[in-house]
Amino acid sequence: MRTNMILALAAAITAPLAFAASPAAAEDAPASSITVSGGATLVSDYRFRGISQTDKRAAIQGTFTIAHASGFYATVWGSSVDDYVTASGQSHQEIDLIAGYKKTVGGTTFDLGALYYVYPKRKLTGDRTSSNFIEPYLAISHTIGPVTGKATVNYSPKQKALALDQIGPKRDNVYLAGDLSASIPQTALALSAHLGHTWGPSWLSIGKQYTDWNLGATYTWNHITVGVQYVDTNGDFITPTGKNASKAGVVGSVGVAF
Repeated sequence: MRTNMILALAAAITAPLAFAASPAAAEDAPASSITVSGGATLVSDYRFRGISQTDKRAAIQGTFTIAHASGFYATVWGSSVDDYVTASGQSHQEIDLIAGYKKTVGGTTFDLGALYYVYPKRKLTGDRTSSNFIEPYLAISHTIGPVTGKATVNYSPKQKALALDQIGPKRDNVYLAGDLSASIPQTALALSAHLGHTWGPSWLSIGKQYTDWNLGATYTWNHITVGVQYVDTNGDFITPTGKNASKAGVVGSVGVAF
């Protein structure tokens, strides 16, 4: 369950896939149409739409993106998770495979794509559970000065992985979110706010629906970003250890990007 709820610390310092054998050749070499970016992040708690995926323990995350000047991109993102986030209870890792197209017109950016959530696991005899699922998305953002507003809708079509406890009919899910972010001029500080709502009922929801929100701040120095975020929901999700994974909490993070 990918982190819309944690700070995007491994963000966007891109490196063209081109090089030259000498300074003169470097000056003459055309700019590459392909860029790569990536990073690694340590978070005190991995929250997905307000719900802890790690039983309120720390997680290690990594990301790698290849983007083309045309707007097409592909990303691999991964995180450690607790086994209760899957139907089988056998996975401790989440890998998100993402492909999309992004285009900016004026100050408005359109981002259309799909995420495929993969939870590697040991295949046990008789295990017919399904935890992997696909989720198309559309995001529209607009920037005015240092402030950016974004609206996102994610729709997961009916799939076995979203069925409640793998029992009964296949389920679908809708997630609608709004984000506001702003950099503080002449500083390395940035602020963010998020409000989201999940419609179910499905494996991704608490009951039929619930709301999540968060407030955050980051400080970036060179390639390192340190962040803090307050996260909360209006639902209750109790883990096998008795913790309320959806209860309000503070999430700290530190990440490095390249």
